[in-house]
Amino acid sequence: MTTQAAASKASVERYDAVIVGAGMVGTALAGLLAKAGMQVALVEAKAAPLQLSAFGEHSPAPRVSALTPVSQRLLTHLGAWPAMEATRVTPYRYMQVWDAEGSGSIDFSADEAGTSVLGHIVENDITLAALNEQVLKLPTVSTFFGTSIQALQTTGSGRWLVLDDGRQLHTSLLIAADGARSTLRELAGIKVAEDAMEQDALVTTVLCEKTHGATARQAFVAGQPLAFLPLTVNGDDRYCSIVWSTAPEHAEELAALSWERLGETLGRAFNHRLGKVTVVDNAHRFPLVQRHASHYIQPNFALVGDAAHSIHPLAGQGVNLGFMDAAVLAEEVVTAWRRGAPWGALTTLARYERRRRFDNSAMLGLMKGFKVLFGSQIPVLTLVRNLGMSGMNQVVPVKRMVMRQATGERGRLPLSCR
Repeated sequence: MTTQAAASKASVERYDAVIVGAGMVGTALAGLLAKAGMQVALVEAKAAPLQLSAFGEHSPAPRVSALTPVSQRLLTHLGAWPAMEATRVTPYRYMQVWDAEGSGSIDFSADEAGTSVLGHIVENDITLAALNEQVLKLPTVSTFFGTSIQALQTTGSGRWLVLDDGRQLHTSLLIAADGARSTLRELAGIKVAEDAMEQDALVTTVLCEKTHGATARQAFVAGQPLAFLPLTVNGDDRYCSIVWSTAPEHAEELAALSWERLGETLGRAFNHRLGKVTVVDNAHRFPLVQRHASHYIQPNFALVGDAAHSIHPLAGQGVNLGFMDAAVLAEEVVTAWRRGAPWGALTTLARYERRRRFDNSAMLGLMKGFKVLFGSQIPVLTLVRNLGMSGMNQVVPVKRMVMRQATGERGRLPLSCR
């Protein structure tokens, strides 16, 4: 049973692992470690965990992720996927990408990828709530909600933390899952390379005149990606989640429009492919920044998810990369723990970093390349991107390779994701 761990301020509570940050990645990691039998503490500044009962028949939340089949298998392993399916997930079998400034386009299908679906569009809050339902009830998970780290010290055998309520924790492995602006990463003195994308993401939910047809669509409008991601709400498959990555000034202008004007603007930008567009929720915007930590590990310390790397939403890969971090780190740590080896030692953690850093770096580099290529209005680059997309669309083996990458089927997968 989940416990809100309680101890006197003078005592020190000891755990095999302490995870700071109870978002999707941190909670998934807690579940993977706890299911193996490790004693895990989960520390989160927010006052209380999200519950699935909070999701009724209201409009979808604006923040969504395109979960890959590999992430789906991980969530199934943790027991969260059935509850997510019963609440609201939208599978997509097709993907269309085109350049509004030219004639280049490319289409993907699940059949070409050799899979039943390319992925599922799921609200982040539903994923987290379903994970909470499964993970927080595990007997070896102790939760510390509504608390944050006040002090952090290195000891001979691990890491010692003081929470803001005075409680003290000691662990052989401290894991930072506290997001892109990680406090723990800063306290550990790990530097981060930051690439301001000079874009904001505008997100909202719309109801279209035409059904989405289980298709994720993305247009490059003046070099800026505009995505219509399929959503099905109460059986109605005309809904889409909008992500428009654009210049900050443009995003500000869009966010200030009335719902009616914003819908008209989205419809025009999308060449009315889905007919009339009606906005059904407030638009939100946030700055886009890619970050990558100089290293993921120290003795008895590791970064996962956005604390290690944050990526442009163009890829739809942010949380998928984080889930893979969690799965690989858990596999390496549990293997060492079961052997009686020091699971917080650099020799153990280095295997995690080797397995994940190249994959994360490749995806970050790919997204930067996309921004340069599609963000340019130079005619020769416009020609290159159009010829590139159109050419790739004719070569099925190349498309299949790209789709396997996009669906997460790359490299040596952890057992929890197979």
